[in-house]
Amino acid sequence: MTLHLVRHGRPLVVPGTPAATWDLDPASYDDVWALRARLPVRAAWFTSPEPKAVQTAQLLTDGDVGVVDELREHERSGEWVDDFEGAVRRAFGHPDRPALDGWEPLDDCRARVVPAVRRILDVHGAEDVVLVGHGTAWTLVAAELAGERPDLDRWAALRMPDLVTLG
Repeated sequence: MTLHLVRHGRPLVVPGTPAATWDLDPASYDDVWALRARLPVRAAWFTSPEPKAVQTAQLLTDGDVGVVDELREHERSGEWVDDFEGAVRRAFGHPDRPALDGWEPLDDCRARVVPAVRRILDVHGAEDVVLVGHGTAWTLVAAELAGERPDLDRWAALRMPDLVTLG
């Protein structure tokens, strides 16, 4: 069994609205399609309910994709953040509290996402699994499954879209 964590493609950013509501930017479709060749044809597929993730999954497979609410990204308000990377780094530095007003503490995100991933892996343990979602959530999942601290340099290097494969 191999776990494939796909970060969604580049979204259409709408400042002042929560990122959880953003759609996938049609200009990123080619980048998303390029990932298809790196993913298994036969796998159990699941996605976050966020539009950009669902739309990414729809471009990556012709098969069924389950939508799992708990796979949504670290919840953040719709306020524009000029130093987004710095805010996320603060969130990882103090995961027990919000990095900014309106942001979910990372401990809460981890407590939601990791058990959902573990349940999926328990049910589909003999199959490859593809999860389509988000950079911060996948950083937490990868660290938890490896028994390590989150790798913030790896998080910062993630592209949209991107793929992290865990064996």
